[in-house]
Amino acid sequence: MTEPKLEVPAELRELAERTIDQAEKAFGMFFDAAGKSMTSMPGAGTEISKQALSFTEQNMKAAFEHARKLVHATDLQEAMQIQSEFLRSQFTNAGEHMRQITGGVVSAAKDSTKGKL
Repeated sequence: MTEPKLEVPAELRELAERTIDQAEKAFGMFFDAAGKSMTSMPGAGTEISKQALSFTEQNMKAAFEHARKLVHATDLQEAMQIQSEFLRSQFTNAGEHMRQITGGVVSAAKDSTKGKL
């Protein structure tokens, strides 16, 4: 039995791509503004906040790329494969991000207690 093709009009795919592009541009502007505001606020948690913002930006870029791939899926099997690959990479990235943030928090805590003991 063959998988039925996804019959999506080209106009709808183009509209979806333009919408993804516009959303990505808006998020890019947000991340630029957020990054600039963080540099103006020095503090103990600034580096961890910058790192968390960077991870969030990476995740959003991956989500937009994922959406672009899904727009071009031609059948349900391909869409499910794209979704599976995306979820697998996101779980891997989330684990790595948590390890890096945890390391940063531990390091910041050690630095803040150096002169107090």
